[in-house]
Amino acid sequence: MMHLDLSFYNWDVISSFVLKGFYFSLTLTLVATVGGVIFGTLLALMRLSGKKWLDAPAAVYVNGMRSIPLVMVILWFFLLMPASFYALFGKAGVNYRSEISAVITFIAFEAAYFSEIMRAGIQSIPRGQVHAAQAMGMTYGQQMKLVILPQAFRNMLPVLLTQTIILFQDTSLVYAIGAYDLLKGFETAGKNFGRPIEAYLLAAVVYFILCYALSYLVKRLHKKIAIIR
Repeated sequence: MMHLDLSFYNWDVISSFVLKGFYFSLTLTLVATVGGVIFGTLLALMRLSGKKWLDAPAAVYVNGMRSIPLVMVILWFFLLMPASFYALFGKAGVNYRSEISAVITFIAFEAAYFSEIMRAGIQSIPRGQVHAAQAMGMTYGQQMKLVILPQAFRNMLPVLLTQTIILFQDTSLVYAIGAYDLLKGFETAGKNFGRPIEAYLLAAVVYFILCYALSYLVKRLHKKIAIIR
């Protein structure tokens, strides 16, 4: 009968192995979310521009990224990008090749999903508000900046946060290229102490607690936004 022993997971082990990975997973999630929302909003505006030369490449990019598993994109980018690319980042490009590759890949990949969320949010704004902004003499850029995008962000905030939680879960995939994320921290501790099963089990528990707690907060936020409406 298998005996599970988690007693070796004290604060010294957590601070030495796990926290380093947690910090990277959290940083990757935040940077990819901000970058993905910015890039995704631009893609959404391109798709809604009504100009084929903007809509077509944006649609190809979004649909293409959404049709490929994230782990394959991570591996392709890491393996196919020339080493000279990482030279742009100096010494850090060599020492942190996996981490830099993960950040760029996640921003590029998540932008496709955030784009569809933002496009739906923009299209949810009543046309009457758009016509009112046009009647006031606002340019297309002013309409988006002052009228449409602020409301779209508020309407889509729960969905954006839900996608961010999924993004945090997906950060475990950078394990495939050797980046030191939260899962890698648990795995390293488990190998060092000869307890790999306990390490993976505890990692699953930590991911569940974090994601469940965040999902609960998003649900509460969604209810508050619904009341405001």
